[in-house]
Amino acid sequence: MREITYLEAVREAMSIEMRKNDDVFLMGEDIGVYGGAFGVSRGMIEEFGPERIRNTPISEAGIAGAAVGSALTGMRPIMELQFSDFITIALDQIVNQAAKLRYMYGGKGKVPMVVRTPSGSGTGAAAQHSQSLEAWVTHIPGLKVVQPSTAYDAKGLLKAAMDDDNPVIFYEHKLLYKTSSEVPEEEYSIPLGKAEVKREGTDITIVATAIMVHKALEAAAELEKEGISVEVVDPRTLVPLDTETIIESVAKTGHLVVVHEAVKRGGFGGEIASMIAESEAFDYLDAPIKRLGGVETPIPYNPELEKAAIPQVPDIVNAVKEALTKKAVAK
Repeated sequence: MREITYLEAVREAMSIEMRKNDDVFLMGEDIGVYGGAFGVSRGMIEEFGPERIRNTPISEAGIAGAAVGSALTGMRPIMELQFSDFITIALDQIVNQAAKLRYMYGGKGKVPMVVRTPSGSGTGAAAQHSQSLEAWVTHIPGLKVVQPSTAYDAKGLLKAAMDDDNPVIFYEHKLLYKTSSEVPEEEYSIPLGKAEVKREGTDITIVATAIMVHKALEAAAELEKEGISVEVVDPRTLVPLDTETIIESVAKTGHLVVVHEAVKRGGFGGEIASMIAESEAFDYLDAPIKRLGGVETPIPYNPELEKAAIPQVPDIVNAVKEALTKKAVAK
């Protein structure tokens, strides 16, 4: 074990797989000598060459189409979108082709492709380069959706995504690239659809994704000083979703706060809340579920307004306290 950054963990996972399997290749805008918009693939072209680290034109629809076609013919492409916002241009190929072809071919064809893309705000990139749109793609049968929050999870989940015979959308939060954690040098895999309890607690459950996992852990540390024990659950993959781990946690604590960076309305937190409402954990709730998400505005360019647009640690602390003071309707 050694400590490496999230960015290095993603690069390492791709490099290990590419050394093993000549069918794996990376494609995207400026990923070669430049190393990608955030430097994730820096140095890879020197090892694997331009045939396997393929710079593309500025055409997200074209990149996605090439990825679908190459996957259908036996390759295992990793396509990089410079910003997750640009998936809007590639959605026809991803939603109407990649997600559906295995079903439409009766299982005789498969589309083993990974769509890697940096998401979220916090870098001053403004409204068209800072959105969190993961809930969109969770609505599409045939797509798997991954959101790792640590370097360890990023390497293990990307390995699993590259091994999968279905299209996987792999979200990498920009602010996590420089964070670090202990990561094994050797190859390992984390199964898609397995959540992790990042912190155990007894009073309330926070289900958080991506950068919000770290903010939830900070909030939990502050709340502990006031005698409030918070359990933090990181789903890690949204599709498939590990409902069992979340239900077990809520049944234990009796309270639930769901927090994500995406706009609250239509965000994936609503899916988690409704899942709990439809499960046996509902009977264990001692108070209404609290959802926390971004405000209904495009992400501002101004740094202070940008922070105000998404949940911060004090917001999570307040949401927990509010959830603990409310009472469920008497049965």
